[in-house]
Amino acid sequence: MRVTERTSLEEARVAETLKKGSRVTGSAREKLAADLKKKYDSGASIRALAEETGRSYGFVHRMLSESGVTLRGRGGATRGKKAASV
Repeated sequence: MRVTERTSLEEARVAETLKKGSRVTGSAREKLAADLKKKYDSGASIRALAEETGRSYGFVHRMLSESGVTLRGRGGATRGKKAASV
């Protein structure tokens, strides 16, 4: 079994045991926070992580904040002053 397959199987198992709405405490919470932090630091968005884990955006945001992650800016176009047309 390749590493990516093993990781996917582990993620599926963790997601199964952490059903939406169930309380996540103790070592399961620490493991989930570490996994989320690693994926977020690798470039995954909070929304993508929320969808992957079956949790809300707020839950994932809180877990990342609790684990000390520096959250990225929202990105996208900024609404600066328009350049004057000449």
